[in-house]
Amino acid sequence: MNTSVESVSEFVLHCVINSSQRNYTIAALIFIYLTSLSSNLLVVLVIMQNHQLQTPMFLYIATLAILDLLNSTNIIPRMVAALISDYLPVPYGPCILQIHVEAHIQIVGTLLLSLMAVDRYVAVVYPLRYPSLITNKTVLACLLQTNVIASLFIIPLTVLLTELPFCQDNVLSSCFCDYSTMVQKSCTEDPKFLIYLSGLTVVFVTGPLLLILYSYFRITLAALQISSAEGRKKVFSTCLTHLLVVGTVYIPLFLSYVLPGTGIILSIEAYNSLIIVGTTIPPMLNPIIYSFRNKEIKTSIYKIFTQRKGMVDVKS
Repeated sequence: MNTSVESVSEFVLHCVINSSQRNYTIAALIFIYLTSLSSNLLVVLVIMQNHQLQTPMFLYIATLAILDLLNSTNIIPRMVAALISDYLPVPYGPCILQIHVEAHIQIVGTLLLSLMAVDRYVAVVYPLRYPSLITNKTVLACLLQTNVIASLFIIPLTVLLTELPFCQDNVLSSCFCDYSTMVQKSCTEDPKFLIYLSGLTVVFVTGPLLLILYSYFRITLAALQISSAEGRKKVFSTCLTHLLVVGTVYIPLFLSYVLPGTGIILSIEAYNSLIIVGTTIPPMLNPIIYSFRNKEIKTSIYKIFTQRKGMVDVKS
């Protein structure tokens, strides 16, 4: 479709996946989406309904669940449509919007994880000052700032996307609209398109990760000084849970941005497979790893279902 940037009105997604695995992949994605949707929605509803859970850490957990909901809804339905259609046309505007939303979610997500690490750092290292330093108002203000910061840094990325020229064709060999794939498909060698992406990666991927690792290093040192074995176990259990969530969030980030930026070349099918796993599994696992291992959330969920069962029994 010999074309230029002025005449591009849509992109065509060609999700390259082994044909023998296509039906299994579609079924798996639908299962993952429904599981992610229901589990994360349940976490948000439980925290909203239980006033005892409306504390700083649980506000962070609820925000993480909302981000996972948005991430799954932004990515998975289009993946499924691309796999079913083989060649899926997507209008120019919605394609750019998907990239914008995904980048915003990723930046807010990494900043949120660093805030959660700082929260645990203050709780363990400065327990007496925690109630005055970390309040619901402070948490809400920080969450607002993360969204403002993400918006300010994503706008230039969106502008860069609109400047990309496409001289050969508008078929993207990916399962959803992806910035790196779009840059590779364009007919420009201007380094500014990847330089800005690399800058975002350093600031919002590497930066928060270093802060998280430093916070948990200090937490570990403080935990080792706790005389109670039960106290140390509780601290390390919380740290391990959070670090597992950090891992599930950072895996897709490294797959999506670091690999292309370092020049590592994968086959289109291998890259798509990694991206599908890396972007869809974490939102499903996060409520299982973090929220459902939390005693207060599990107790609240149990109460909700037992109360409903009791109401059904009374009516019958």
